[in-house]
Amino acid sequence: MRKIFFILSALVISATMMAEDHVMAATKAAGEPKDTPKTLSLSLQEAQDFAVKQNRTLRNAELAVQQAYAARWQTIAALLPQVDGSYSYSNYLGYSATLSMRGMDATINMPNVGALGMTASVGLNGQGIVGVLLNNISIDMKKISLEQTEAELRGSVMSAYVSVLALQSISALLDSSLMNIQDLERITWYAVEAGATEPITAEQIRVRVNNMKNSINAQQRSIELATNSLKVLLDVPVETELELTEDLDKVLSPESVLNLLAENFAIENNLNYQLLQKQVELAKKNVHMAGWAYGPTVSLAYNYTNQQYYGEGGMRMTPPNVIQVSVRMPLWSSGKRAAGVVEKKIALEEAKNTLSETKDNLAIQYRQLCYNLTNAYETYINEKENINVAQRVFASATNKYKYGASSNMELTNASNDLISAESAYVQAILSLVNAQVELDKFLNN
Repeated sequence: MRKIFFILSALVISATMMAEDHVMAATKAAGEPKDTPKTLSLSLQEAQDFAVKQNRTLRNAELAVQQAYAARWQTIAALLPQVDGSYSYSNYLGYSATLSMRGMDATINMPNVGALGMTASVGLNGQGIVGVLLNNISIDMKKISLEQTEAELRGSVMSAYVSVLALQSISALLDSSLMNIQDLERITWYAVEAGATEPITAEQIRVRVNNMKNSINAQQRSIELATNSLKVLLDVPVETELELTEDLDKVLSPESVLNLLAENFAIENNLNYQLLQKQVELAKKNVHMAGWAYGPTVSLAYNYTNQQYYGEGGMRMTPPNVIQVSVRMPLWSSGKRAAGVVEKKIALEEAKNTLSETKDNLAIQYRQLCYNLTNAYETYINEKENINVAQRVFASATNKYKYGASSNMELTNASNDLISAESAYVQAILSLVNAQVELDKFLNN
């Protein structure tokens, strides 16, 4: 019997060490920092993949999954044999015990004694087994949360990436417009020196030049802000230089929008729906867990004790081997267990109602997201055309002004319209990207 328990104990210890090694290796892999080059050239897909590998928020979500695995092993280990070892030493300092029997006294020496003991025990009940199933559901929920975090991260990277591209595009357009209006200012000052026009006209154009410079400076600050936001998502140092290799028109192409709108909606793929399904499963298992509070607990224990006396005398009163088997059955708890079962059943009904409500709402939400994407794309097309028209009008007004065929007011209006069109164009791009990201996360295909 001792050999069997020693072998069983060794197996449990080995399994525990293997589980610890697995969890620690996974934790180290998830939390290990990555080396970052000084310059990164990234397409949109490469930026998303890089963020998935680097981002600390996602690594924390991965660690949460490993924590769930560790918690499951704790629950399983509680159902396996538990082995404890002990050693004690007692010194009675020369004390002798006197026993009196039928008028006769007997002296018993109390020698020093050392005791080596080992206890192996195992206890089984229904709640422990259901607890393992609860841990399995918890792991699944952590994995779904990890998928949600990754989807959120990829969507945020796409929004930040496209924002930088859009702002860079507008900045280049403003630079070109500034060069044209600076040429006009220089020509106008020549005309003032020649006496062909009033100085006030040149001053008014200078105001337009300053306004254009202010717009460019604001645009540069916006580019810096968007780039820093992207660096935060990529989890790279602020001094890292980012080169975005993706073409803006490719990201916002009609094909990408139409392909997304053409995807079939499968409610089983929706991560929020999956999470609610797991919550219903968890609520069912909690009902079972509460019900098993009425169940018995079976325990088996083996105790081995080896006493060693140092000196003469001593009485061996402790048996070296003891096996204990016990069954504990709860009888009365004043309604506590019954109330616990009722509580868990109510929670189960709430979870089912939430799942049913969400199932009905998801179809409506899908149609709304498709509408939002369609509307955002149409707005983007219109604003893209508007900025092209505004650019042509500004170029025409500039040429006319050079040859005296248009007034300063016409030039001012064309400049203001161009700046307004550029602002609306950037907003349309961001709305389109956000609509794409939201529908893509919703479908999770």
